[in-house]
Amino acid sequence: MTQESGGDRDGGRKDADRHRSDAAGPSLGTYAGHGLQFAISIIVFLYAGQWLDRKLGTAPWLMLLLMFVGAGASFFSMYRKLMAAQERDEAERRARKER
Repeated sequence: MTQESGGDRDGGRKDADRHRSDAAGPSLGTYAGHGLQFAISIIVFLYAGQWLDRKLGTAPWLMLLLMFVGAGASFFSMYRKLMAAQERDEAERRARKER
């Protein structure tokens, strides 16, 4: 057996594994990334609101307002990304079904 043919079999196995993981949908890392983005966004806007409250003397109103703005914007971003991924998966399923 040559090294070339052994490499081909391994490459085929890797392609099959990659196809299986893609068919399963987004990975755990993708969801963890969305969660981290959500948490970091809230924290950044919370601290920005606290800073503005100290500068303008409006405590706690700007902190609360900006925290909710950050949460809402982050949620909307996460929703759009997840819906785009779902649409992409459905298009792949339809294309696979047509074959």
